[in-house]
Amino acid sequence: MDNKVAVVTGASGGIGAELCKKLGSEGWCVVLAARREQELAAVAAQCGAETLVAVTDVRKRSDVDRLKEQALAKFGHIDVWVNNAGRGISRQVLDLAESEFDEMMSVNVKSVLFGMQAIVPYFQKQGAGHIINISSFLGRVPFVTNRSAYNAAKSAMNMLTANLRMDLRKTHPGIKVSLVMPGVVTSDFAGNALHGTPMPPGLAARVNAQTPQQVADILVDLIKNPKPEVYTNPSSAETAKAYYSDVGAFEENMGRR
Repeated sequence: MDNKVAVVTGASGGIGAELCKKLGSEGWCVVLAARREQELAAVAAQCGAETLVAVTDVRKRSDVDRLKEQALAKFGHIDVWVNNAGRGISRQVLDLAESEFDEMMSVNVKSVLFGMQAIVPYFQKQGAGHIINISSFLGRVPFVTNRSAYNAAKSAMNMLTANLRMDLRKTHPGIKVSLVMPGVVTSDFAGNALHGTPMPPGLAARVNAQTPQQVADILVDLIKNPKPEVYTNPSSAETAKAYYSDVGAFEENMGRR
C-alpha cells in the first residue's frame, strides 16, 4: 500500500480520524479534510506518514474542488476518496424546520455529490480509483425516528452512490464505488448532532455499538478488497433483510416496543 494517497473528509474526529491514522500506519499519504484546523493537525500528527491538512467546508462545492487540487498539488495523484463528513439531528418529522432539513441535506448529501463530481473525472482519466461513501444503517431502516432528516439524507446518499456505481460499471470498470453503513458508533456523533445529546450511559453495550477504530479497520479492509456495500455490523445486514421482507410487519412489531 506504499505511495498510495487517500483523501478523507470529516477527518477531525471519529471514524475519519481513525481511518487516517490506520492508513498512515500502513504507509499511505493522507489528506485530512474538515473545518476544524486545530483538530485536523492533531490527528495528522498521529498518522505517522506524510499528510496534508486541508481546511474544507464540504457544504461548498468550491471548497471540495479546492481539496482535490490541493491533494494533487501535494502528492501528484489520488487513489481513494472517502466522503465521510456528516452530521445528525434530533428532530422528528413534524418538528423539522426547513433550515434544519436543508442543513442535513447539505452536510450529508450535497457534500457527497460534490465529492463524487470532483474526483470522478480525475479517476476517469487515471483509469482507476476508489470512492467510499460513509452512510448509515439508519438510511435503510427507520429505527430512530428522531433522526428523521438525517435518515432521509443518508437514504438519498445511498441511491446516488448506487446510481453512480451502475453508470461507471459500464464505462469505467476500474473505478470502484463503495457504500458503507455503520450502525451505532461510540463517537461524539450523537452529542454533535443538531439538538443532540451525548449517548446515554449503557446504550453502547445494549445496541452492540462499534468503536471508531473497529469501523476504520473495516474500511481499511474494504480499500484492500473493494465491495459495493458493507454493513459494518453484521446484525445490521440481517435486520435490513428482515425489514424489507415485510415492512408492515416489521414496523408494527417495532411500534409495540
